[in-house]
Amino acid sequence: MINFTKTKRMYKLCTLLCLLSCNISMAQQLEPITADRPDQTESPFTVPKRYIQAEIGCSYENTRSHSSSILIPTTLIKYGLTNRLELRLITELEQAKDVSKTYTGINPVKIGFKTTLIDEKGWIPTIAFLGHLYLAPVASKQKQLDFYAPAFRLSFEHTLSSKISLGYNIGAEWDGFTADPVFLYTLTTGYAISEKLGSFIELYGFMPQHDISDHHIDGGLTYLLNNNMMLDVSGGASIDSHSHSYFLSLGFSFRFK
Repeated sequence: MINFTKTKRMYKLCTLLCLLSCNISMAQQLEPITADRPDQTESPFTVPKRYIQAEIGCSYENTRSHSSSILIPTTLIKYGLTNRLELRLITELEQAKDVSKTYTGINPVKIGFKTTLIDEKGWIPTIAFLGHLYLAPVASKQKQLDFYAPAFRLSFEHTLSSKISLGYNIGAEWDGFTADPVFLYTLTTGYAISEKLGSFIELYGFMPQHDISDHHIDGGLTYLLNNNMMLDVSGGASIDSHSHSYFLSLGFSFRFK
């Protein structure tokens, strides 16, 4: 006689094993996590569909004018709406200090998206477009803007070899107080020291329409804990004689479904 109870249990067990096997297979198919930190160059790659990715960091910046700021933390949350489009939310809690005062507050919250436009093929790089909007009133009182402020950039990346990549951004952003744009550029080269350890060195700058340009150099390391988790450390400094600022940063990025 057939034991239907035992058969049902076996069926449930087989179904569970099949589902588990499918989930493991899908996880193995995913490329290792790619983050937009710690460099200033935004990656052209988006978060996989229906995945959430968090990129959390803290940084310290000091300038020659004896002012400093600590971001504790800065957080970028991404959601993969499709495999080529992600939604983005950026928040920053900043402690700023100058000669006369110290204050702590939330910088204007930024919302936006990234979409991959073109995949790499030969000499044509992977290309993505990023758009953001600073929400003028969504900030601490002393950090609120007069106007909603847009920001956009194009992101490019070339694979030069199995270990070396070249990325660069061009774009512009507004400060929320005037109609004058600040143009920006980044240029970074990444080198894979091993399967888990990566490095980069980068040049980037900001060029206000009616003010002095500000150029910087930075570099850092990333360490892949697993396909879905990564640590980073970086530091950089201004290369302009009028600025003399420097910064240090630590971060942790992870994703889940």
